[in-house]
Amino acid sequence: MGMKADQEISLDFEGLLSYLRSKTRVFMDVDGHEYYVTHTDGYWRVQDCEQLNEKGRFVDCSELVTTLPELVELPWLDGKSVHDLTDGATFFESIQEGWVYPGTEPIEAEESVEELVEEESAEEE
Repeated sequence: MGMKADQEISLDFEGLLSYLRSKTRVFMDVDGHEYYVTHTDGYWRVQDCEQLNEKGRFVDCSELVTTLPELVELPWLDGKSVHDLTDGATFFESIQEGWVYPGTEPIEAEESVEELVEEESAEEE
């Protein structure tokens, strides 16, 4: 389960398919309601972000299917599929804890920024 990024990403249906093949998860807002499209434990699913189960995870609101093409055509919201809803949806990246993005280095929790600056200064001397 990721965290929803602040900035929306612009995706049409084909762009959404490419995005999901690469990232495997995205937040999707439809009519003021938040959903999470994800591939977890070998299955694709849509989850309702406004309902949590006993483990504190989003609740599935679609059937679990094994392929992305199955998921995007599966009716789950009042008879509509992800494909049907894409044009009216707003998408947001799912930020995963522990992911390292290109051009960034992870910082150890124990080290403060001040300690890192001091170490770099000492190395330069």
